Amino acid sequence: MRSRERQLFLLALGTVCFLCFGSIWFLPDRPGGRGPGGKVKQVQEKLQEGVESLILPPPPQDIQDKNQVNPNIRHGVIDKPDPHKLEEQAHLDAQIELDEEIKKIRKNQEQQVLAKPSYDNKDNKDKKSSSSSKAPESLNNDFAKPDKKTDQKPNDEDLSQPKIQGGEDPDPVARERRDHVKGMMKHAWDNYVKYAWGKNELRPQSKRGHSASIFGSSSMGASIVDSMDTLYIMGMDEEFNKGKEWISANLDMNGMSGDVSVFETNIRYVGGLLTAYSFTGDEMFKSKAVHVVDKLLPAFDTPTGIPYALVNMRGGIAKNFGWASGGSSILSEFGTLHMEFAYLSDITGNPIYKQKVEKIRDFVNKVPRPKKLYPNYLHPKTGKWGQQHTSVGALGDSFYEYLLKEWLRSGKRDTVAKQMFDEAATDIEEMLIQTSASGLTYLAEWKYGRLEHKMDHLACFAGGMYGLAAHEEKDSNSGRWMDIAKGITNTCHESYDRSDTKLGPEAFRFSDAVEARALKQNERYYILRPETFESYFIMWRLTKDPKYREWGWEAIQALDNSCKVDGGYSGVRNVYQVGGQKDDVQQSFFLAETLKYLYLLFSDDSVISLDQWVMNTEAHPLPIKGVNSLYRPHP
Repeated sequence: MRSRERQLFLLALGTVCFLCFGSIWFLPDRPGGRGPGGKVKQVQEKLQEGVESLILPPPPQDIQDKNQVNPNIRHGVIDKPDPHKLEEQAHLDAQIELDEEIKKIRKNQEQQVLAKPSYDNKDNKDKKSSSSSKAPESLNNDFAKPDKKTDQKPNDEDLSQPKIQGGEDPDPVARERRDHVKGMMKHAWDNYVKYAWGKNELRPQSKRGHSASIFGSSSMGASIVDSMDTLYIMGMDEEFNKGKEWISANLDMNGMSGDVSVFETNIRYVGGLLTAYSFTGDEMFKSKAVHVVDKLLPAFDTPTGIPYALVNMRGGIAKNFGWASGGSSILSEFGTLHMEFAYLSDITGNPIYKQKVEKIRDFVNKVPRPKKLYPNYLHPKTGKWGQQHTSVGALGDSFYEYLLKEWLRSGKRDTVAKQMFDEAATDIEEMLIQTSASGLTYLAEWKYGRLEHKMDHLACFAGGMYGLAAHEEKDSNSGRWMDIAKGITNTCHESYDRSDTKLGPEAFRFSDAVEARALKQNERYYILRPETFESYFIMWRLTKDPKYREWGWEAIQALDNSCKVDGGYSGVRNVYQVGGQKDDVQQSFFLAETLKYLYLLFSDDSVISLDQWVMNTEAHPLPIKGVNSLYRPHP
């Protein structure tokens, strides 16, 4: 009898619990709840995400093999596993941090503290920083104030003869600002020479060399090769010759140990050497480029022709990152080889390099794409797409850039590249380009069947990309694409303008609470990135709207105020904290890209004319075939 009573009691208790807790799912949404769907919807979505992470688990957070660490700094990873994948794994844990940050920002908005900070002390003496106690140094807006006459024309010169040096803008203001940028380059270069000569990069605070893992564990002068064309364009001949001597005597990939990134080696070393060859005609630069690319070729020995991400320069053994969607190759890496390899074939007469990248193109073009979008991962053995994640930022970015630019570099002969670009750009326009509540245009990401309203700093190049496409294609898409270009460039400027340092965060988000602002701690850093300035430069050349030069000048002063140290320039760990901690790394792309784009922004249009040159993704100008007399084809 006691057993039966116990069973009845447990049955009654279970019924009560079911009615109490089950009724939660039928409650109406709480008014004013966060976002669509209210609290119940949020719980439901978290459960859905948990199930998805079991079906498509993100890569492991801790990687024991140091050789498996993603070295791809261009993709936002500094000596640690890919944060965009770890972000999936840490999503639920980070929700508390997001909630607290949103509450803080909402409170600040109510107090009208989140208004765009201004560096003009005349108008803002009583205003306080929104997230730091230390007031920023004021920007000198009186120095080199722009001439209101913006209807400038190129110098009366024969543009058929490519102009690489000189080319001062007729506006004296622009000339002063360009000279300032040249001074920044001299400060960065001189300190590299003094404290880190021959090393890959400089640690400007500790004043010593820095050997990033993207170049293996050897010191192979990455900053030297990456800086050569910037030095040449700026007329820093003594510095250029010093770098040339080092390259001639010391650049030997046989001495590199460890696994080297195929992608990074191509865009920095090969791109830099090819540009130096086109500028000077010096055969040494061409032979060094051949030497480097030949050492990369074992990575292409796969059933599909899709190359591996890493190659050992000594043994020729190639592999992929373990975290990359089951050993897949990365879209932006294998898709960012075509310009350099095709040009190398043209100037050497060796077709093998172009054949390698054409095989990649042919394979990618015939593989069916889910949702019309290109996923960020493709397995080099099976030929199947990996995790369903599409981004125009990290892991995807320069794949799309090179479709457009290879069409241009080929003298518009590569019609397959143009067709693939037009299709991809249209699909991105339809599925990823979004408009915020206040009218900001941004690029969302597609993850596992839904949009994530986050935009990477890396995606800020897309403003220039859409603008260049609109200008060069001149078809029914051009009007829309130019509007998109202006919108994206404006949004990226807003991400800078809404920070206390006037520097842009690594990623920024859009929600009902905030726009164009980083929310997570690991998104608030700035590592001297160039993508926003790239779009300023291109949009200035195409539109002559003076705001792009003004935005560039703001950025120059922000770099001096927050990144400049006695030993060079360093990234910062939090763009919302003035005077905060720095990362003590002067990235090689700061000299190759950031300072070059800012210098050209204030140069006459004839210098590195967009009619004669196409920048690779590391801002190394490559000559346009059939147009530029410095193309130097093999006889």
